[in-house]
Amino acid sequence: MSSPDTAAAELPTGELPTGERPAAQAAVPRRPMDRLAERLRIYRAPTILGLSGFGILFLGWLLLVIGPARGTIGFDAYAYWAVSPQHPYATPLGDVGSFTYSPAVALFFAPVHNLVFGAFYLLWAGFLAANLVWLTRRYTFLWLAFIPVSLELYEGNVHLLLATVCVLGFRYPALWSIGILTKVTPGISLLWFLVRREWRSLAIALGATAAISLVSFVIVPGAWFDWAKFLTSSSATGPVENSSYQWLIPPLVLRLAAAAALIVWGARTDRRWVVPVATVIAMPVLWITSPAVLAAIPMLRRPRGDATAEGEPLSASAA
Repeated sequence: MSSPDTAAAELPTGELPTGERPAAQAAVPRRPMDRLAERLRIYRAPTILGLSGFGILFLGWLLLVIGPARGTIGFDAYAYWAVSPQHPYATPLGDVGSFTYSPAVALFFAPVHNLVFGAFYLLWAGFLAANLVWLTRRYTFLWLAFIPVSLELYEGNVHLLLATVCVLGFRYPALWSIGILTKVTPGISLLWFLVRREWRSLAIALGATAAISLVSFVIVPGAWFDWAKFLTSSSATGPVENSSYQWLIPPLVLRLAAAAALIVWGARTDRRWVVPVATVIAMPVLWITSPAVLAAIPMLRRPRGDATAEGEPLSASAA
């Protein structure tokens, strides 16, 4: 058996034994395309590839076939584009262009009316798609097979934005003002801070909401009174919402109680993923697109401080 010195001498000139290679030579930087190929390797699995293909085809069918035939592309986004900040609730509930969010949100969207609707929809849908990509990472195409997500991109609601709020709201509590000033009932998620006695986060969330509301009230005070009237009488105006499956959905008061109980349990057991689930349950009106908020779950099931995870579901032990 040759000695280590003899083995080293038998190597070609200038070549070091494997264990003695310089770090710069051993760790060769991977090219961006190599990293992308590695991340997309999951799509070699037939099930994931098939579901992803279905999702892409379904979204394409909505955008290229159903939308042009029925004129319903960006049905919800149209309400954001067409809203009048002075009279946001002039359109009856359920009609095309019906706006249901707070006057503060109406003021936010007011400048976009300077664009043609098609341009606004492309920008808004692109923003929602960016939220989806950030939330689901390399599983984005797979999530398109989840019908509420594809329909969300087609109709242009705010559910994917609320999913992002569910994730970032733990670190930046002021973002919860988005949920409160749009759908109102997502504000029940603030119970998380209350149960865990995170008073600073709770104060920031409520303070940001109050500050935005106050500024908008100064600008359009009448719209706030109109919104209060709209919220208290909306069940009696316009067409009946969810008429085709209303009998399947419990009353809002029961759903709010269930959402509150879920959040209290999640806060006590440190299960952040319950927040998007509770947000969906507490929605004032449950649309088929509402479960798109659940796209926040993979990110919230990642271990705290794990910056390398790609949003894939974890085992129950990580919950």
